[in-house]
Amino acid sequence: MRAQEIQELVAHLRLIGKDTSKIEVKSGVGKSILETLSAFSNTTGGLIIVGLSEHDGFQPVAGFEAAKAENQLQTMAQKLHPPVHAVIERAVLDDATIVVAEIPEMPQYDKPCYVRDRGMYAGSYRRSNDGDQRLTEYEVNRLKEEKTQPKWDEEPVLAADIEKLDAAVLTMFMRRERRDRPNTFKNGDTVALQRLGVLREGAPTLAALLAMGEYPQEFFRRLTVTFALYPGTDRGEVLAGERLLDSKTLAGSIPELVEQTLALVKQNMRVAAYMENAQRKNIPDYPMEAVREAIVNALMHRDYSPQARGSQVQVDMFVDRLEIQNPGGLYGAVTVDRLGNESVSSTRNQTLSYLLENIKDADNRLVAENRGSGIAVINRALQDSLMPPAKIESNISFFRITFYKRRVALTERRATAKDYILRQLEERASVSVGELLAGGQYSRGGLQKALSELVAAKVIEKTEPSRSPKQRYRMKTN
Repeated sequence: MRAQEIQELVAHLRLIGKDTSKIEVKSGVGKSILETLSAFSNTTGGLIIVGLSEHDGFQPVAGFEAAKAENQLQTMAQKLHPPVHAVIERAVLDDATIVVAEIPEMPQYDKPCYVRDRGMYAGSYRRSNDGDQRLTEYEVNRLKEEKTQPKWDEEPVLAADIEKLDAAVLTMFMRRERRDRPNTFKNGDTVALQRLGVLREGAPTLAALLAMGEYPQEFFRRLTVTFALYPGTDRGEVLAGERLLDSKTLAGSIPELVEQTLALVKQNMRVAAYMENAQRKNIPDYPMEAVREAIVNALMHRDYSPQARGSQVQVDMFVDRLEIQNPGGLYGAVTVDRLGNESVSSTRNQTLSYLLENIKDADNRLVAENRGSGIAVINRALQDSLMPPAKIESNISFFRITFYKRRVALTERRATAKDYILRQLEERASVSVGELLAGGQYSRGGLQKALSELVAAKVIEKTEPSRSPKQRYRMKTN
């Protein structure tokens, strides 16, 4: 690392007065440095600077022995499993010699990186803000799963039987499979159901129950979707005493959960109307194709391990954004940076994904029809709707995608009075100028101009002769 970079980093630390999520400062090499080595290795890497005192405003430590500290740090790096391959070097800062160690992120299949003599569950850490936190048992188990293919979705639900599956959905699925993969049925339907991941040990698998069960929550009460409509831009307003505008817990199979969640999002979002080339255009706050894809992904790729079955998929709607969060972060070779790259795809729940890719919903669409390209579909839908890119966050415990309300097109900005009129006519059969004026948003002249343009464009029509004092306006039906 160049001397100028180090000087700039230390200057920033002195300005903010504390460590960061990517930089840890130590006055010397003590046992706590093992936790930092583990934490940086298990997250996105980081920088350890030894020889500065945080207590004294990140000034050089008097009498610091850089050569000794460098050797100690190299020894400490070998006390982790796998060993940490840090890039350790000395640097000069304010005429004093310090030690700088660059810690790379450990490859996913080598995590968790832990302090060997403490063991995996007691010696694994992650970086959080400016500190090191020990990984929970749940987090360690999720990292261990990266070394093998999770099979929680293939687990038989022994308390259930095939009668708990929706007969119509199962029949359609079997018909499709028999057509596309006839060899699967050579030894009869029961064997085929086992091969397809629907049955195991004579009982429906978790995947089958979720994809085509009549009521999966009979066996897994919390495998649901929670929907919350917030009055403002953050959860703090509700914590401070304001009530949620809407709150529901949704149950059913995954196809049903997708349908119910989409209906709630659609019901609670604004749809703008504007004129373009004498044509009325409706644009919702969020493109439904992107929202559908995100909901399907959350339910299909979430963590279904026993420790996660008490956690729901959360859909939270704020005045400025929509958040969809599921238990369990990204799996396998997929990282946030590589999402949307169709050459990189890892599936946590292989059997569930297969079933959802071959089962149709109430609209006769395959539930998961994009087969590994879901994020690309989301990105394209957002771009087409003039919306900002989605924000994606992932750690060991959760994955969250956030949609922000779309940018307003120039043509929409020029048609706000028309927007208002059309929105009013979506809610009532007809309106008068007086009723429109009562909204207090636009002048009489602005409204009359907008009404004239909408009439000329044959979007709306008058209910009375032109000069009638009882004049009203309604949507044109033909």
